[in-house]
Amino acid sequence: MSLISVDHLTVRLGGNTVLNDVNFAMDPGEIVTIVGPNGSGKSTMLRSIIGAVKPNHGQVWLRDGLRIGYVPQSLAIDTTLPMPVHRFMALPTRVPRAKIESALEVAGVAGLSRRAMTDLSGGQFQRVLLARALLGDPHLLILDEATQGLDQPGSAAFYRQIEDVRKRLGCGVLMVSHELHVVMSASDRVICLNGHVCCEGRPEIVAEAPAYRALFGTGTQGALALYRHEHTHSHDHDHNHEHTH
Repeated sequence: MSLISVDHLTVRLGGNTVLNDVNFAMDPGEIVTIVGPNGSGKSTMLRSIIGAVKPNHGQVWLRDGLRIGYVPQSLAIDTTLPMPVHRFMALPTRVPRAKIESALEVAGVAGLSRRAMTDLSGGQFQRVLLARALLGDPHLLILDEATQGLDQPGSAAFYRQIEDVRKRLGCGVLMVSHELHVVMSASDRVICLNGHVCCEGRPEIVAEAPAYRALFGTGTQGALALYRHEHTHSHDHDHNHEHTH
């Protein structure tokens, strides 16, 4: 049974049609990435799924009892208020310390619970946000440009962590990202969005699709090869693809 199903979704904002007749479904344990240019409706799609935006037409169906964990782009923390990670994790309701430590461990930042939030690196901060999203034992993890502000190695490491989370918890993952070179190979399925679904399928299929190439060019395949090379930790390869985006 699908985790979510989006049927003929149309959303208009301020007189503009942002999404037009969008259809897709997601299975348990699947990693799906939505890619598209700026203004293509990616964030509107996520906001429709979590119920923050009401569609003008069509509907979003969620499996009964579906628990969603949400990882935002970033979060502003008051730098004058030194808050340790474990206290941040327990807002707004108290959470058992053991559960906090377990979520941090799954997110790849075990041992940081006493560190001040303001002392974390960008990658650590995003992993703490990920850990917080895991506290509710989600069936579906939603990430909206969750690596914005991280460099390419930091982004790649974060998405490898997401793959590990999926493996350990069995949750589905729905991501929005502009980092094609990383997410294409971290995904089971890619949906190319530009107000409507231009194409969708396995990453290597989408990368060859004319609609995808019209939006993003042809450089992603080389970057895919580079990421897979890094991903397997095999370093007997040249670096000809480093600058393909």
